[in-house]
Formats: sequence, C-alpha cells, structure tokens
Amino acid sequence: MAQFARNYRILPPGAKYMTKLLRGVHLVCGLIALGILAPSYAEQKVTAGDHEIHYIIFPTTFLRPNIASQYDIARGKNRSLVNVSVLNKDGNAVRADVTGRSRNLLEQGQTLNFSMVEEGSAVYYLALLSHGDEEVHRVEIEVELADGTHKTISMQQKLYWEE
Repeated sequence: MAQFARNYRILPPGAKYMTKLLRGVHLVCGLIALGILAPSYAEQKVTAGDHEIHYIIFPTTFLRPNIASQYDIARGKNRSLVNVSVLNKDGNAVRADVTGRSRNLLEQGQTLNFSMVEEGSAVYYLALLSHGDEEVHRVEIEVELADGTHKTISMQQKLYWEE
C-alpha cells in the first residue's frame, strides 16, 4: 500500500512515518473486520467463597429464533438477556437463589425475574431486561448459595438496540 501511495505521489519519498501510519490503519481495520475491536459483551465473574459466579448481559437478538423459542425468550431489539451461572471449586455447576433489579439513569427500575435452566450438568439463570437504545443501566444481582454464602454483584452497562 505504501509503495502504491509513493508511485502515485500520494506519499512523498522517504515518508516513513506515513508508511507506519498506513500499516497501523490496516491493522486496526483488520481487527475491526475480525470483530476484535467491535463492541463486545464479555462475560464477567466474581468469587464468593469457593464459588465463581459468572454473569453476562447481551441482546436477545444474538439468540437464534429457534433457541429463543425453546427457552420461551422473547427476542427484540429493546431486550437483553441477563445470564448468571455459579460454579464450585471443581468447576461444577451448582444451584443458587438469584434475584436482581436494574435502574436506568433516570432511576426507572425493573425487577429481574430469573428462571433456572438446566441442561445436562449445566445450571444457569436467565432474566429479560428491557431498555432503550444506548441506555445505561445499573444492574444489581443477588446470589445466595446453599451454604448461606451471599454475594451482591453491581455493574453498570450501556445497552444498545440490536436488530
């Protein structure tokens, strides 16, 4: 690309800084194309005693329609799914009581009604979260384990409408 730019006098000869800049632009464009720099919905985790609590919020439109209907999840651009799972120190899924609530920046709140889903040895808890486009939500999730261990997870996330 830099040679092309020099041949057509887009870059003056010896403009090494521009060559490096163009390489950097190519790298960034490549990473965006691969989805590495795109907005992501990364899983997060916290510890509670000997347990790990994993949680993530992502748009329901990321689910295929057949998967969403299998679990009775209403897909929509204004809906996200809150997914929570609890693992013991051996990495096995365990049951817990999971509750939660969410508030936007205008303090409009909603209760997160988690339902337990079991698939083989996996156990996870799902709740729908309604939101506006580019709306910031403060989410609080309460997890209580069978041994009485209690953990509160607080996070803030900007949510987007996804088609």
